[in-house]
Amino acid sequence: MSRRSVILVLLGALSIALVVGLAGLFNAPPVTGLDRSVLDSLLVHTASGAPAAGTVVVDIDEVSLSALGQWPWPRYRVAQLIERIAAGHPSAIAMDIVFSEADRTSLADIRQTFKRDFGIDVSFNGVPAGLLDNDGYLGQVMAGDDVVGARYFYFDHASRSDGPLRPGVGFVGRLNLLSLDRATGVLQSIDAVASQTRISGFVNSRFDDDGVLRRLPLLIEYNGIVHPSLALAATMRSLGVASGRVESGADGLSIRIGSHRIPVDRRGDALLRFNGSSQRYASLSAVDVLGGRVHPAALRGKIVFIGSSAVGLHDMHPTAVDRDFSGLKIQSVMAQNILDDQSVRLPVWGGKAALVLGLLLALVFAALFVAGCGLSLLASLFVLSIAALLATVVAVFVRAGLFLPIGGPLLVLGVLLVLSFVVRFAVDQRRAQRWRRQLDNARQVAIESMAAVAETRDPETGAHIKRTQHYVRAIAERLWRTGQHPQTLNKEYMHLLFLSAPLHDIGKVGVPDHILLKPGPLTPDEMKIMRQHAEFGRKIIYSMAEHIEGDNFLLIAGEIAATHHEKWDGTGYPDGLRGQDIPLSGRIMAVADIYDALISRRCYKDPFPHERAKALMRELDETTFDPAVLDAFFAIETEILQIAARFRDEEENPPAWVD
Repeated sequence: MSRRSVILVLLGALSIALVVGLAGLFNAPPVTGLDRSVLDSLLVHTASGAPAAGTVVVDIDEVSLSALGQWPWPRYRVAQLIERIAAGHPSAIAMDIVFSEADRTSLADIRQTFKRDFGIDVSFNGVPAGLLDNDGYLGQVMAGDDVVGARYFYFDHASRSDGPLRPGVGFVGRLNLLSLDRATGVLQSIDAVASQTRISGFVNSRFDDDGVLRRLPLLIEYNGIVHPSLALAATMRSLGVASGRVESGADGLSIRIGSHRIPVDRRGDALLRFNGSSQRYASLSAVDVLGGRVHPAALRGKIVFIGSSAVGLHDMHPTAVDRDFSGLKIQSVMAQNILDDQSVRLPVWGGKAALVLGLLLALVFAALFVAGCGLSLLASLFVLSIAALLATVVAVFVRAGLFLPIGGPLLVLGVLLVLSFVVRFAVDQRRAQRWRRQLDNARQVAIESMAAVAETRDPETGAHIKRTQHYVRAIAERLWRTGQHPQTLNKEYMHLLFLSAPLHDIGKVGVPDHILLKPGPLTPDEMKIMRQHAEFGRKIIYSMAEHIEGDNFLLIAGEIAATHHEKWDGTGYPDGLRGQDIPLSGRIMAVADIYDALISRRCYKDPFPHERAKALMRELDETTFDPAVLDAFFAIETEILQIAARFRDEEENPPAWVD
């Protein structure tokens, strides 16, 4: 490989690695897709399978709805559920439900409706004042048990806010390094509930563009105030922490709450790490809790999330480990990640490291390629490199919870391997073509050299050889186009026929000069010797063919030399072959050779005009010539005349013999 080629290969490989690396830095789909696939595989295959120990969900599931009525439930029933849970002494209770509309089943609401519609004052005896208003009662219970409330932020429209919205917890530290999503609106519970809720968290999720939930936003900014997610707020309540600190470290940003550190990106998102499928996260049916069928130990000291996984509420999400993971349990997963310090870390230097690694791999791969290493070795390097990368990623993920993005290097290796196969194939094809050209040239040189030997002794001109060579090819192509002799005629056969035609009279080198060069008619004995030139030609060519292995291009030349004087009716020489027994090459050569002899000057005649030559040849149809071959010759009459004109004799021929 030339120096220029080496430089081009190295620069090409590095350019590919640079483009792929930059694509990874800017989260382009091919690289990001590979990284997500690797991360998903890690999440599935490294999941501990252990039940979540610090969290539990109380699910208003299909069974609960069937037993106690469809959603929405009366707010007093939700309040009863909270009181039952609180009796189990959990470390925190979080409500994954936004009560955005008033409860129309409240006694106070019923009394107001009767007053408005019928003018009747309805009174309820024996009902505690607190139970007249379901919403107020729920708010009172949530406040008494310090339940973390829920809200949902909008980013596509604004909502009216009567006052500052407080989350109940605060955040300090390197907030300036964050680029949090800024909400323009909020959906929260009605004032009777929200005003009595001391701590609240949002329930927004964030899906990747492939529709899979891999991360949760932990912080969102609204009206200049930083708000926590429900999972984060509930965990802070469980730990008794009122403030979190945003910190910057070697791997990037994190949120520290108490002794726990949660890695986040600049948007405040945290990657989820699952113990397994959704069944790994404890779930208690709300109807069982209300019915007192749940042992207090199932709740004691745990963060309890109240919500619903009912299909009709459309809160099921696809994740890496489970295609149907309820949003309620997603909050449980994140809270458990925080408690276990098991959140996945995606280092800020990961993209740059992947870029550098891709460049190094590209350099090594290209160096081996230009050094001439075989494709099997390059494929082995590809497999070993991928195995090493994956083993490193798995080890780091398992031991440190750190995910190294290797989509870029994997893509670089894949592209370079494919390109190496393509380039090697193209190079091999070029070499094969060059070899075939060299072989063709060698064959042509060999044939022309032998023809030149014959020409030095044969008084016929080199123009005769050129004309007959082109006649032969033109006749063969006509037969091929009309579908004749399909088993024999093809492009390769016609090419070899063209190359071999000049050797048709090479056997004349074995004829004595006094016969070959005799200016007058030959005697019968001399004619017998002259006719031996066909057999001499066969022997000369076949003796050379014995030393050539493989596809022997001289075989057709031997056929032509031996049989172009055979006649269709069997009166020819040297073997007296008849009809189809005469090889096609010999039958074609006979037409070309005799026509050229007729239109050329000889010692005993002037050249015949084309029309007279045609007439003489028609007289020999079915005696000397194969009728089909002669018909093909006449069908291309215009082309025959063009060949004769292109390769006409420059001067008169010396005296020559023709039989």
